[in-house]
Amino acid sequence: MRIGVLGTGMVGTTIGTKLVALGHEVRMGSRTADHPDAAAWAAPLGPRASHGTFADAAAFGEWVFNCTFGAAALEVLASAGVDHLAGKVLVDVSNPLDFSEGMPPTLLVGSRDSLGEQIQRAHPTARVVKTLNTVTASMMVDPGSVANGEHEVFVCGNDAAAKREVARLLTEGFGWKHVLDLGDISNARGTEAYLLLWTRLYMALGTPEFNLRIVR
Repeated sequence: MRIGVLGTGMVGTTIGTKLVALGHEVRMGSRTADHPDAAAWAAPLGPRASHGTFADAAAFGEWVFNCTFGAAALEVLASAGVDHLAGKVLVDVSNPLDFSEGMPPTLLVGSRDSLGEQIQRAHPTARVVKTLNTVTASMMVDPGSVANGEHEVFVCGNDAAAKREVARLLTEGFGWKHVLDLGDISNARGTEAYLLLWTRLYMALGTPEFNLRIVR
């Protein structure tokens, strides 16, 4: 499958590298076609890895991963192009974190909305699925690194088929054992707000290598 990955940071490069390893063709998008970080990512990975602008990556991908900083996500997706995202699975991994006053961050979006919902409203024909935003980048693609993978990742979105397709990638590709469907995209309010606790746990534990296990 052809997949566009928007964002050249740790999340984008980690997910992009894993997708290439799984045999997908991946184009990383950034603000410029010759972004040095995107070029450095693609160079050692062979012909299945390429790079270009956000619009290039979105047009290339059958799926698109939004791995950008939350504060820039709507602008990035606008530059990627509504038409280039139309009808496609858009996996949103971003969080609306505000670091303007340092650590711990606050949220850019209030409790009656979420960045995931804003993205869905801005791209009404895209099949937005919010996931992976509650764990650190390395765990996104290697959940077995903690507690033998016995912990949860969440999905939410309005398109049930898209959620099933994303859950299949998470389990069969990334190795997640427990994928919990929270419901429609409004549930991104909860997973994004969890970052207020996640960042404090990170500060208390001194490591990002942790996650939630849901017990009944």
